[in-house]
Amino acid sequence: MSDQIKFIVDSLNKEPFRKNYNLITFDSLEPMQLLQVLSDVLAEIDPKQLVDLREEMPEQTAKRMLSLLGILKYKPSGNATDMSTFRQGLVIGSKPVIYPVLHWLLQRTNELKKRAYLARFLIKLEVPSEFLQDETVADTNKQYEELMEAFKTLHKEYEQLKASGFSTAEIRKDISAMEEEKDQLIKRVEHLKKRVETAQNYQWMLKIARQLRVEKEREEYLAQQKQEQKNQLFYAVQRLQRVQNQLKSMRQAAADAKPEIETGFLHVGQAALKLPTSGLMKRLEEEIKFNLYMVTEKFPKELENKKKELHFLQKVVSEPAMGHSDLLELESKINEINTEINQLIEKKMMRNEPIEGKLSLYRQQASIISRKKEAKAEELQEAKEKLASLEREASLKRNQTREFDGTEVLKGDEFKRYVSKLRSKSTVFKKKHQIIAELKAEFGLLQRTEELLKQRHENIQQQLQTMEEKKGISGYSYTQEELERVSALKSEVDEMKGRTLDDMSEMVKKLNSLVSEKKSALASVIKELRQLRQKCQELTQECDEKKSQYDSCAAGLESNRSKLEQEVRRLREECLQEESRYHYTNCMIKNLEVQLRRATDEMKAYISSDQQEKRKAIREQYTKNIAEQENLGKSLTQSPRLESSGLISANCNLHPPETSGKTKSCTRKSWSKYETSKNVA
Repeated sequence: MSDQIKFIVDSLNKEPFRKNYNLITFDSLEPMQLLQVLSDVLAEIDPKQLVDLREEMPEQTAKRMLSLLGILKYKPSGNATDMSTFRQGLVIGSKPVIYPVLHWLLQRTNELKKRAYLARFLIKLEVPSEFLQDETVADTNKQYEELMEAFKTLHKEYEQLKASGFSTAEIRKDISAMEEEKDQLIKRVEHLKKRVETAQNYQWMLKIARQLRVEKEREEYLAQQKQEQKNQLFYAVQRLQRVQNQLKSMRQAAADAKPEIETGFLHVGQAALKLPTSGLMKRLEEEIKFNLYMVTEKFPKELENKKKELHFLQKVVSEPAMGHSDLLELESKINEINTEINQLIEKKMMRNEPIEGKLSLYRQQASIISRKKEAKAEELQEAKEKLASLEREASLKRNQTREFDGTEVLKGDEFKRYVSKLRSKSTVFKKKHQIIAELKAEFGLLQRTEELLKQRHENIQQQLQTMEEKKGISGYSYTQEELERVSALKSEVDEMKGRTLDDMSEMVKKLNSLVSEKKSALASVIKELRQLRQKCQELTQECDEKKSQYDSCAAGLESNRSKLEQEVRRLREECLQEESRYHYTNCMIKNLEVQLRRATDEMKAYISSDQQEKRKAIREQYTKNIAEQENLGKSLTQSPRLESSGLISANCNLHPPETSGKTKSCTRKSWSKYETSKNVA
């Protein structure tokens, strides 16, 4: 536990937390402060968790932390009861619960950051099936799943690129360096353009330089093509040599082929001709016999077996599906047939016919021979396939060696000559090796003599030093050697100084002559330059004056333009307001015209003598409805049952009140309800 707390404190004191805790201060934290530390660590993993616990309810805090720990797949030790205690301890800020969580989080912060980032996009929202019946919801859910799959593929590609070694910082550095280099090149090009623009025939020289560059590029391309053609020619020559060697070896084999003493039978149809055969003919006869055996015996048998198997399988497929009872019937039939076969075999053995016994021996021998023949044919076929694969592998190896060093694999006489050459070289190598061994031995002797002489020299030096100390002139020999060495160095330096002084004097003379030539050549140019400088000063003064005039004029025009723009903007706004007012008045006029038209139509219908048109009038319709409702009200008021049930008041709410004094009049409220219902209708 102490190691765990120490690790937590060390991790919290580092970046990015920088808490400045020690073991005592961390252990003395209150539960609320400990929960705040846990919240800060979770906020480092997921920035959404950055919350001040003083502004959050404890239930929300526990729910938030538990959901994030579930996403991060934190598994507290223990069973279901321990899970409940874990939740309670997390709510109250218990140290035995929070310390393991902090230790687990701080151990794998980077990994958990990645997991929290991916959880935002990869935790699928479960939509109920009844909502998915809606087409828009189903399409949105499908699009959501497709985007999730696209995010997975893009994240995998990002991880692969990240692991491949390409860092964005290096790429940015390269891009910035390339941009700087580009800017420098642009500046150099502009500088060179300025320098060259003053020269005569500038455009013509630029065109010539461009053509020169194009021709150089073409020359490089042609040189590359030439090299490729040389390589192709080299490979073609090697291939020609290889084919010529093969032709030569085949011709030698044909010339060396001699007829053998033995004779063979060459089968032509059903006849057999007895002819002397060479080795080539013998191989051909063997191959023909093998092919005849494969075609006439083996392949027909295999084909017949395959046909039988195919017929059997087709028969099985064509029959209906078999149940357990059908299988039992087939098993009983098989058992009956096996018993019959056994009985027939016993009867045959009881008869003990000698002819059949002899034939059985021959049959067994024939079957054994046929099986051996089939086995040998299969072995021969496998050997041929193996030989073909080995030949292919050998050809691949030859091509690889030819591509590696350009040499061809030697065969026959060439290989013999190569072996004889190697033997001669091996003898030369042995002689050279022997000489080297002798030289090494001599070198060892010389090295030993050198060591002995060095020891003697050291002894003599020591004796000389002792004698110098006795005589009182210690260090005399060393100083003499140093003086001789310094004098030799001084003489060498003096010689070098003399040579360098001569070279410098010649260089100064050359430089002086070049300077005088350049001065004489530049004298006329300097005179022209002085005149041009005076003219440039005059033009710059004139340009400054014109520029000041232009600036003052531009400032005045700009102020006028701003005033005009403001006035135009104000007039446009007024125009828009007037247009909106015009459209509004037009709409009101149209509405009034419609109302006026309806009123005139009503007046015409009311005044006209035609009864049908009068019936169409709204006033007539309303008076008719009022009369009907009055009659209905009279009939309802005469019934005592309806009066007691309170339906009269309901009808008063639905129909206009009676004007006569015989019935009850409705209130103003009921009349207003009737008017509103009439208006709605």
